[in-house]
Amino acid sequence: MSFLTVAFAALFYAATVLLVVGLARRISLYWRTPAPLKIPTTPAPVTQGGVVLRMFREVVFFESLFKSTKWTWLFGWVFHMALFAVLFRHLRYFTEAESIMALVAFVSPLFKYLAFAMIIGLLGLWARRLLVDRVRYISAPSDHLMLLLLLLIGISGAMTTFVAHTDVVAVKGFFRALMTFSFSDMPNLPTDPFMIVHLLLVALLMIIFPISKLLHAPGIFFSPTRNQIDNPREQRHVSDWARKLEQ
Repeated sequence: MSFLTVAFAALFYAATVLLVVGLARRISLYWRTPAPLKIPTTPAPVTQGGVVLRMFREVVFFESLFKSTKWTWLFGWVFHMALFAVLFRHLRYFTEAESIMALVAFVSPLFKYLAFAMIIGLLGLWARRLLVDRVRYISAPSDHLMLLLLLLIGISGAMTTFVAHTDVVAVKGFFRALMTFSFSDMPNLPTDPFMIVHLLLVALLMIIFPISKLLHAPGIFFSPTRNQIDNPREQRHVSDWARKLEQ
């Protein structure tokens, strides 16, 4: 194996460990954080099924953001849905399942162009932070750096598809060997500059994800304003720590 291949193998193993451990720690913290008050944003559902439906609309359609500001919703929704499609297309690098590969092959001719939608969505969100006074005032340097990182990942990925085609078979073989620890069968990574930059940026994103504002992805499921039932009259809400004090 080449030095580049060994270096990227070590980098992605380290990035994966940091991502998994960091996410597990954060989710554990979210899970253990008490919600002392009944604070669902009204109008709120009064049944558990209603909460599930509300969370579905929030995660898939960004319902509250749509009600708040249409332009932010448009760019945000376009970016997230395009990102989901691009990630789905990347499954071809990690699996040999015939059903998944057939589906990826079917949607790839369309989904590969959604990389441009992802980039447009990010540019719109970045323009919002630069041009809207109240948003620019609360924007930290880390917000701009995170948008820049995501934008560079999208651009470098699109370059490997539309400008300088890389050896997809070699890239898939590399990641499949990483997943199965088959180092003897690991092919050398292509040395295409755009692919190298793309992989470096992805690894960087994996490393900083657990300590970034991108944690809103799992965090939304733990938001008491979204996941609580609006039944304060019917059922008294007592957090675990308060219940212990009463005993």
